[in-house]
Amino acid sequence: MSAYQVVGIGNAIVDVISQSNDSFLELMGIQKGIMQLVERDRGELLYGAMENRIQTPGGSVANTIAGLGKLGLSTGFIGRVRADGLGIFYAEATAKGGTDFLNPAVESDASPTSRSMIFVSPDGERSMNTYLGISADLGPDDVPQALVSESEILFLEGYLFDKPAGKQAFKTAAQACKNGGGTAGISLSDPFCVDRHRDDFRTLVTELDYVIGNHEEWQSLYQTEDLNSALQQAAQDCGLVVCTRGAAGATVIAAENRIDIPVKSITAIDSTGAGDQFATGFLFGLATGKDLKTCGRMGCIAASEVIGHLGPRPQADIAQLFTAAGL
Repeated sequence: MSAYQVVGIGNAIVDVISQSNDSFLELMGIQKGIMQLVERDRGELLYGAMENRIQTPGGSVANTIAGLGKLGLSTGFIGRVRADGLGIFYAEATAKGGTDFLNPAVESDASPTSRSMIFVSPDGERSMNTYLGISADLGPDDVPQALVSESEILFLEGYLFDKPAGKQAFKTAAQACKNGGGTAGISLSDPFCVDRHRDDFRTLVTELDYVIGNHEEWQSLYQTEDLNSALQQAAQDCGLVVCTRGAAGATVIAAENRIDIPVKSITAIDSTGAGDQFATGFLFGLATGKDLKTCGRMGCIAASEVIGHLGPRPQADIAQLFTAAGL
């Protein structure tokens, strides 16, 4: 039996949530309703100003892996945290949620643990201020190759492609997984991330077994506004291409076989985490031997659940939703 059914590598970011009114946002110079990156000093100032903080482990691929752990799969997560209060919290909360945190917290005088400070206004708007901190420095030495080589599925986070060490960590992990007979893939994460590293991503797509992205990311990767053209090119480069298309559902292409999965339109309360949880459903299907259409349907169900409430992780029992849908 493999060490884990699914292992993820991504940014280990603590989501710190606090209620706030518009006058507080104005006082602190926070732009309402957007996500912006902040430097260390600014991050520590905002963190100190938050009242009645609620803390949860976050990060894109971490959200996906947490969803898989809740569905009963054996899961592990590789992310870089410092041995400070938030870092220890992150590792312990991840383990408590059913996913093993696979690399130890860093003891050295490194950057603090990454955090996203989310100020929720009375009207439901979320103003996010993210300090990337130590998680962005993940490198090959953070990858426990023996564990990865014994895992069935590896899932990589495109956001970590911004630094050379992250790129090298991905290559190290993907090679270890494939050498052990596993399946390695990536989430494209963000169209701007794809813009910054297009050539490297294009190469990586040809080396991996599956790639998950939304329509904007695929169009950015192949520099076209025609989604079908982008997906056709992707299918020539990669054995399993997965595209989420919002209200239009999802498309899965494998070996020239294209499957379009429709969705029922629902009102989104908070779209944060929709892509993360689509990946949860899709990879759950993949890990449990379902056909690709069922994998896609599972992805759409998990994504539909998470956009119906605040927060990037499921509140309902996703397994029950799969059963109700006859899956």
